[in-house]
Amino acid sequence: QVQLVESGGGLVQAGSSLRLSCAASGRTLSSYTAGWFRQAPEKEREFVASISRRGVFTTHADSVTGRFTISRDDAKNTVYLQMNSLKPEDTAVYYCAAASTYYGRRAGEYDYWGQGTQVTVSS
Repeated sequence: QVQLVESGGGLVQAGSSLRLSCAASGRTLSSYTAGWFRQAPEKEREFVASISRRGVFTTHADSVTGRFTISRDDAKNTVYLQMNSLKPEDTAVYYCAAASTYYGRRAGEYDYWGQGTQVTVSS
């Protein structure tokens, strides 16, 4: 079992930056691939980014490519999402997830989830 706790969300203006963190406990995060997803009000949860073990591969949704970057620091048992040039449409609850064997965009393939952190971008 691994427990995930997100932090770093907040209320910012359009064009600003935020860095989300996802701290893992219970087991070492290096054993898992990790991903970030988000869910806006009345919308389905959507994929944002994923990173393979040891950070060899990363994948980002088209809507955030060039603005968001996923990374990991296994020594700190933490995954990050650097978000730059934020837009109002990025407003959502952001969730961190970990998968034992899967790397990719499908939320259903992830085994563990955090509780989420709210990101609100004002225009």
